[in-house]
Amino acid sequence: QRRSLAPSQLAKRKAGDEDDDEEEEDWQPPTGRKRQKAAGETESGECYRSPFRKPLAPLTNRPHCLDSSQHEAFIRSILSKPFKVPIPNYKGPLGLRSLGVKRAGLRGPLHDPFEEGALVLYEPPVLSAHDQLKIDKDKAPVHVVVDPVLSRVLRPHQREGVKFLWDCVTSRRIPGSHGCIMADEMGLGKTLQCITLMWTLLRQSPDCKPEIEKALVVSPSSLVRNWYNEVEKWLGGRIQPLAIDGGSKDEIDRKLAGFMNQRGLRVPSPILIISYETFRLHAEVLQKGTVGLVICDEGHRLKNSENQTYQALNSLNTPRRVLISGTPIQNDLLEYFSLVHFVNSGILGTAQEFKRHFEMPILKGRDADASEAERHKGEERLKELISIVNRCLIRRTSDILSKYLPVKIEQVVCCRLTPLQTELYKNFLKQAKPVEELKEGKISVSSLSSITSLKKLCNHPALIYDKCVEEEEGFMGALGLFPSGYSTKSLEPQLSGKMLVLDYILAVTKSTSNDKVVLVSNYTQTLDLFEKLCRNRRYLYVRLDGTMSIKKRAKIVERFNSPSSPEFIFMLSSKAGGCGLNLIGANRLVMFDPDWNPANDEQAMARVWRDGQKKMCYIYRLLSTGTIEEKIFQRQTHKKALSSCVVDEEQDVERHFSLGELKELFTLNESTTSDTHDKIKCPRCVNGHQVRPPPDGADCTSDLSQWHHCADKRRLQDSVLKAAWDAAVTFTFYQHSHEEQRGIP
Repeated sequence: QRRSLAPSQLAKRKAGDEDDDEEEEDWQPPTGRKRQKAAGETESGECYRSPFRKPLAPLTNRPHCLDSSQHEAFIRSILSKPFKVPIPNYKGPLGLRSLGVKRAGLRGPLHDPFEEGALVLYEPPVLSAHDQLKIDKDKAPVHVVVDPVLSRVLRPHQREGVKFLWDCVTSRRIPGSHGCIMADEMGLGKTLQCITLMWTLLRQSPDCKPEIEKALVVSPSSLVRNWYNEVEKWLGGRIQPLAIDGGSKDEIDRKLAGFMNQRGLRVPSPILIISYETFRLHAEVLQKGTVGLVICDEGHRLKNSENQTYQALNSLNTPRRVLISGTPIQNDLLEYFSLVHFVNSGILGTAQEFKRHFEMPILKGRDADASEAERHKGEERLKELISIVNRCLIRRTSDILSKYLPVKIEQVVCCRLTPLQTELYKNFLKQAKPVEELKEGKISVSSLSSITSLKKLCNHPALIYDKCVEEEEGFMGALGLFPSGYSTKSLEPQLSGKMLVLDYILAVTKSTSNDKVVLVSNYTQTLDLFEKLCRNRRYLYVRLDGTMSIKKRAKIVERFNSPSSPEFIFMLSSKAGGCGLNLIGANRLVMFDPDWNPANDEQAMARVWRDGQKKMCYIYRLLSTGTIEEKIFQRQTHKKALSSCVVDEEQDVERHFSLGELKELFTLNESTTSDTHDKIKCPRCVNGHQVRPPPDGADCTSDLSQWHHCADKRRLQDSVLKAAWDAAVTFTFYQHSHEEQRGIP
């Protein structure tokens, strides 16, 4: 028979064998009385069961007879020893939760509200012991806590902003209203705050369920890809947004319909990012369903309640609306009304009620001929308006950034006109006679054209060369002023004061550092001149203007910001890409020409001094001395009333300038180093030299009193401008540094 060769079995057999020399006999099944055939037994009676396997003994379940007291004591002894996990010092759950089975017990918050650094947006009211017994456990409110992944990276002012946004959209600040305006200045992290708000609303609420199912982000086309990247950056793949920045009409409609048809607690793509233009063209698809939250980036586009974009967005079926704008509109009160009415309809009444109750009394009170009663009434109505608006508007300035970002030095550089520019400028004023056209008391189309021509002449004579060839009004006979053999095919920097300074700035920067430079202009023709200059000097560059597709914009910005990219210059059209772009790859920015709207200049200048910047930043604002550009700059820096603070477009010049101010635009001051400096009567300077502190009795009432250093090379903190000064480039500068604001000597 076969026998087990297992070591344990061999040892047993060896121990029981007394005679190792005798040959072991084969085992035979026992014989005896006839029995039933066992399992595994053949017909011949052979059984292959091992002899070492003992038969099972029968068991009986007969209980002992116990009296009731003994039985109760026995049960109590069993129950007195509850189950314990057989792991030393185990403090985890006892396995009450099973896969696919809803957890029983009290509802709880999604994140621990008592964790260190937790940002709690909502805290349930404290209940007495009696109320705790009466409350329905399935309806008890829970804490709303920001995901620690985000709360760990939020700065103090951003935590405050997220709390403000959440209170507004959940109607806790203004009962019945669910909107707000995020008006922080550029660079304070408005995008991150809004992403935190969306993620919180999509995942939790005091009712222990998501507050919203879907969110919609509407932004300028150049920022669609930036929003997508920011969501990916901060949420790290926890959510899959849908960004639409191109495609055919049918394809876009199909994507939008799919987004609107999503339902349930776990929507695959709960965030839609779309441009204003695409939204306006496909608004009908999005208006068929509901959206939990809509965020409008660069929301100052909605200042006019009559345009199609405003009407389309206002027709969305969503009460929660957040409007983002780093440059709140201050042109007139009706623009404020449009913005506030969009986010919180009815909070200021109808347009007619607003005009009667707020606008007319405030404007009358600010009139120079107003009576004391009208002035008092206007101040009261203005305070009332501000108190209402501030309940749904949060505004922090960029001074907060000085704690986190490197020093920023902003310099206004007044560049003298070249002899050619001076002659062309004076010749134009004599021939076009824009001042005489103003005698009728209104500005004409030709006067607006004169403003544009003068601004282009300040940039470079090449921009008006074609008008000189065609002998248009103001440029008749001007062709003879150009050098012989002049051609616009090649750029001659020495013919423009500003271009000459720019040429020096770029050359010194390139030769003395590894810094990158952003060049900003309002005119694409000026960007063409920049390109010619870069090709002449063999600078590597990229250019972003209105002709570039949205996808390509995102790629070139990402490439330029890479430390390993070879591009030295980023050319930017302020109209096409001045808002929202992050160009921290550069730390020097040149504003080549001023805009009527200071908000546009502020937006453009904030492209480099923002989160992620590691180097000291230098901002150069180039102005042509004594020309219309200085008048524009003076208009920007002058303190204005609420109803006339910002000039939007050149078409609005008549509304905001008096006849005398309009006439001043068309003058040329050749005898000054800076018309702006002369007009503010700077108390810091005596005979052209800076004196600190200001003389006794001096009153720094102008905004330009913030420009601490005036026309003194010893005060220059920028080695690039020092080198240009040494090269005898004719300019005057005003310098303003955030270093001094932070108390650094």
